[in-house]
Amino acid sequence: MGLIVTLVIGGIVGWLASILMKTNAQMGIVANVLVGIVGSVLGGWFFGVLGLGVAGTLGSWIMSIIGAAALIAILKALKVFK
Repeated sequence: MGLIVTLVIGGIVGWLASILMKTNAQMGIVANVLVGIVGSVLGGWFFGVLGLGVAGTLGSWIMSIIGAAALIAILKALKVFK
């Protein structure tokens, strides 16, 4: 059950980040899930390095979306997305 929840939440986070970064038309569901999951981990690491903590579910969602958007920005710089 945990894997299914992770995939669904990763897909939602990746989708929201792709809308924010204007790459939604270029990304499919698999890319959204991968970007959402990896971006969430990246966001958690980055916030930890900065010494920032998140409070509650909303804070976790915002941190995850910021991490996924940062991952998309990195992928755009590497010309993976236009």
